Amino acid sequence: MINKQKKIILNFKILRLLFIAPFLVSIPFFTSIEGAKAGLEFQWDRGSGYKRLKWYQKENQRRFRNKIYFFLRPGDRNNELLKINLVLPKKFQTKLTADDVSLCKVKIGGFDTRTKCLENIPADVEIKKESSSLDIFPYNPLPSNKDSYAIVLKVFNPTKTGLYQFSSYGQFAGKTVSTYLGSWTIVID
Repeated sequence: MINKQKKIILNFKILRLLFIAPFLVSIPFFTSIEGAKAGLEFQWDRGSGYKRLKWYQKENQRRFRNKIYFFLRPGDRNNELLKINLVLPKKFQTKLTADDVSLCKVKIGGFDTRTKCLENIPADVEIKKESSSLDIFPYNPLPSNKDSYAIVLKVFNPTKTGLYQFSSYGQFAGKTVSTYLGSWTIVID
């Protein structure tokens, strides 16, 4: 009698699995996968020459007015910087003028303080549309002291969401070529 009840219960479980499995398999076809938020953030391999630099942005929503701070901390600069080249991602489509780009000495904020520019550094800014980059030439070289500096962009965020990687190259005093300083990866939701 007990064996008969166990067989009935087992058959009922198998029958229930056979009815529910096709329904569970078909769920991904009826939902949009594009709207799903990922629980992980993709980071580039640190061992491949990629150097992650600190950044801060006021707004991360698409099409919002944004102020992005790209920090150059003391550890990122070995010597006095004569020129900074900021390579913009191809997909970061926004209107950018020379007035929207500035260079300043910055106080990096934390839990109880805000990030703010302490002093504007006078510099010439050249925007290269064909190579989607901009060159910043400070009037006086950026010293290699304990102060932090930032490239500040005042732009509207692009309409497409995603991760955008900005790379920077710098020409140090006494060198004729620019060397890789690092990259910033910002998020637009």
